[in-house]
Formats: sequence, C-alpha cells, structure tokens
Amino acid sequence: LSRYESPCDYSLCSCRWRCTGHASFGLLFDIDGVLLRGRTPIPAAKQCFRNLVDKNGKYKVPVVFVTNAGNSLRQSKAEQLSHLLEVEVSPEQVMLSHSPLKIFTQFHNMCVLVSGQGPVLEVANNLGFQKVITIDMLREAHPLLDVVDHNRRPKDIVNLPPIEAVILFGEPIRWETNLQLITDVLLTNGRPGNPMTNPYPHIPVLACNMDLLWMAEAKNPRFGHGMFLVCLESMYKKITGHELKYEALIGKPSVVTYNYAELLVRQQAENLGWSEPVRRLYKTDSDDNPMADIYGANLYNRYLQASHRARLQLQARGGGDPVPFSGQDVPLRSSFSDDRLPEACISILVCTGVYSREQQDLLNDHEHVVAEHGHRDFLFDHNLTQASFVVQDVREAVEQVFKQEGCELS
Repeated sequence: LSRYESPCDYSLCSCRWRCTGHASFGLLFDIDGVLLRGRTPIPAAKQCFRNLVDKNGKYKVPVVFVTNAGNSLRQSKAEQLSHLLEVEVSPEQVMLSHSPLKIFTQFHNMCVLVSGQGPVLEVANNLGFQKVITIDMLREAHPLLDVVDHNRRPKDIVNLPPIEAVILFGEPIRWETNLQLITDVLLTNGRPGNPMTNPYPHIPVLACNMDLLWMAEAKNPRFGHGMFLVCLESMYKKITGHELKYEALIGKPSVVTYNYAELLVRQQAENLGWSEPVRRLYKTDSDDNPMADIYGANLYNRYLQASHRARLQLQARGGGDPVPFSGQDVPLRSSFSDDRLPEACISILVCTGVYSREQQDLLNDHEHVVAEHGHRDFLFDHNLTQASFVVQDVREAVEQVFKQEGCELS
C-alpha cells in the first residue's frame, strides 16, 4: 500500500489538471462514503470535481459513477449528483446496481415480480421488463397472504398472471411483507394463491446489490440489501431444506457490473472525441463493505488479466477456443478477442467511509470478519481486499491517479 502526499494547498487552490500527453484512463467513483454521506457531500468532493472539468463544464477524462444503490432512476441520481457536486452529471455517467439488467433480455418478456422501494415499476420498465408485478400489486391480488398488519389488508381481489421470475432491486421498506410474499411465490412456482408445492429448482431469482451494510449520516453502518438477502436465504432453507439459487447476482463486486461500467467509460471516451481506447481504469471506493468495494475492483482487475492472457494464448495457438475466466460469475460479453479492453483496473481506498486505517489494519488480521461481509456465493480471497493505494479522501485519490498517469497541475 502506498500514499501520495499532496504538495498542493487546496485551501488556496484554483488549479486544474493537465496532461502533457494523450490521456488513456478513466475514472470510476463509488458514491456513498466517497462523494456523499447520505445527502451531504464530503468536503473534498466538490473541489475534486471542479478540477475534473474545464471552464465549459466538460470532463477532461471519462468519469462514471458506480453505486450499489438501486431505489431510483438514473436520471434522478444524475440530477442529485449534479446538485450536490455542482458539476453537470448526465444519466449516461451513472450506473446503479440494477443497470446491467438491461442486457438480460431473456427475462424482459417474462412476467416478473419486483421487490425494492422507490419507483420500482418505472425502473423495471426502463430496464426493458414488459410484464411487471410489484409487491403491492401482489398483496392486493392476494389479501390473505400479508396478515402482519391488519390495517393494511386490501379488500378487493385482482387476478394476476403466474409469475415467472423474481427481481430483487434493493432493500424494501416493509421487510416482513416482501419476505413473506417472495417466499410464497418461490414455494408455489409463481402462483402464490395456490397451495405450496415446493418446486426445486424454483423460478429464477435475480438479485441486485449484495451490500451487507452501508454508511449514511448515522455513526454506525445501516443494514443493506445484502442483509435482506441473508434473511430470504435463511428462511427459504429453513422451510425447504434447499439453498436459494440465483440466476444472477448483480452489483458490486460482480464482474458483470464492472464490465458494464467499462462499456459506459468507453462511451464517455467516444463522447470526448478520444480515438484511442481507455487503457486503465481507476476505481475509487470507501470501505463501507470490504467484500463489495475494493474487492470488486480487484476481482475485475483479475478478470482483465485473465482475458489478456487468454487472448495471447489464443493468438499463439492461431485460433481455437479461449481459456474461460474462473471468476464468480459469467462476464457481460466474450471479451478475449477485444483489444479495446483496459489493461487493468486499479483500486483506490479513501478513508471517508466506514473504516479508518486502524480498523482496516484490524480487519487484515481477522480475515473471517471480512469474509462474513461478502455474499454466500462469492468465494473469499483475502488478496482481493487490499487496495493498490490508500488515501485520505477523493481529492487525494484523483491526485494519485494523475500522478500515476504522468499528468501535472497547471
């Protein structure tokens, strides 16, 4: 681990970044703990982003915001970031945990049950899902299923088609309702008004955002969607004796999430008029979740290295099938022959999230604590929890990146 001590006094600084040669890197930023604490900007964030745009507000390098939040639309998140950071952020620069579902087209014409909070119906429609049932719609159609709160029992019964898949966007507001109804759907093969048949394997389940905890304004971390998944998995196994199976796990630290983020970076580079591919990605994270943030960037870096090795092996053999990646999930696309893939994804840890440097040292001595923060289906590798650089805040992180890239201040 290393840290670059800034010689620049930012309290007096009106400086801007300048590269002496052609830049060939892109920036990925986590939001919670890096740029914001709840709805409050972290002090270094505003100055950092003023330095990343020119006098016309145009970004000097490709910038994409990657968050495991999923209870809003990309447009809404972009507007929030624009207001809080005081720079223009477009929806195309924002990647929410559910954004990669756009390419899961095999589910778009299925009747899906969606769970979460916020505008879940609009989110699902924007992602391409055509036949969507929300938890509230299901509760109204089957008023006998949700019986915890007697005052919320609907009176009218509505007929709904059988549910063919379950999409979990994020933690709901009423956990008991969602846990009960999702379990009913899984145990009845998508027909929750019928008697339990306990089919196995059950209908497909796609889950976004595996964060066990997240940091807001409170002094201690709050439960995230990963905790909701732990509850659902435990309940399902307790009732059936079987493990809950996922068709896909999306959001950090999955490779499919970073692969999709790289596509957004590539689009941003094209919008900036770059003709050369982006060679390096720098991902700035807080350590709100040790098994999502730094871990995900390093897992993607491992995937990139495996892709480049496989492409070289393929070229050496003069063709044939590439060696597959042995990560935790299937990549977004077959990329072994794509020479536009970045060479590396470099991880940077800022100390404005959950863990301080002292707490990070403590976790390094207790690997099982970090492993327990990860999702059940992701094998733990302690080497992937170590950031390439550790800095105080996002401003130092960007300074470190430009130093690495041979850029200077002007």
